[in-house]
Amino acid sequence: MNILTNLYGPFFDLNNWKTVLESSSDWLVILSLVMIECLLSVDNAVVLATQTQVLGDKVEREKSLFYGLWGAYLFRFLVIGIGTYLIHLWEIKIIGALYLAYLVFRYFDKRKRGRRTRKLVKPRGKISLFWRVVIQIEFMDIVFSIDSVLASLAISSNPVIVLLGGLIGILAMRGIAEVIMKLMHRIPELETMAYVLIGIIALKLFLSIPAIDIEINSGIFAGIVVLAFLITITIHYLRKSVRK
Repeated sequence: MNILTNLYGPFFDLNNWKTVLESSSDWLVILSLVMIECLLSVDNAVVLATQTQVLGDKVEREKSLFYGLWGAYLFRFLVIGIGTYLIHLWEIKIIGALYLAYLVFRYFDKRKRGRRTRKLVKPRGKISLFWRVVIQIEFMDIVFSIDSVLASLAISSNPVIVLLGGLIGILAMRGIAEVIMKLMHRIPELETMAYVLIGIIALKLFLSIPAIDIEINSGIFAGIVVLAFLITITIHYLRKSVRK
């Protein structure tokens, strides 16, 4: 019981929620988390939507994504509680920083680009097709959310901030995935910007280990995100004007 209180107690602390909801700096961090979640997860939303195409009925497709959304919320709540404890261990910080750095390396490694995700739901099985699609969506949500939770906890150690950023990000990612895809197709530099930010997050996490003990304030990082977004947009339109 004490372990559960330590892990999930902050979620049920009304003063913690009040402080976060009334803090403009905390909302800036939350919006930064939402933006990173959307930019990094838009392809995942497309993959999830693709898995539902084996369902012939539109109502069933929407229902499967709805169930998947609530499953993603539940998993995000559980993993953030565990993550807020583990992220304080310096060994976990080093592993997390190296993993995030690997994600950046994998993105910029041209040989790793262009991989396609195959459809994982077979048309026949012992369980009904609808529930197999729902289970597959839940599984892929778990895989996709690990990166986002790790990056979010490296930005802010307050589980309420991470939870709000994750929940809003998931909803936004599912609801406006097509809009974000069009925006990233129009401004392809946004994807590169997202992975540059992941690299900065990895550095931030590594610098916070006790041997170095350099803490970059989450508010400062939120400012870096906004600045990076503005710089990316500027670079895109400068390139566009040069081409013309």
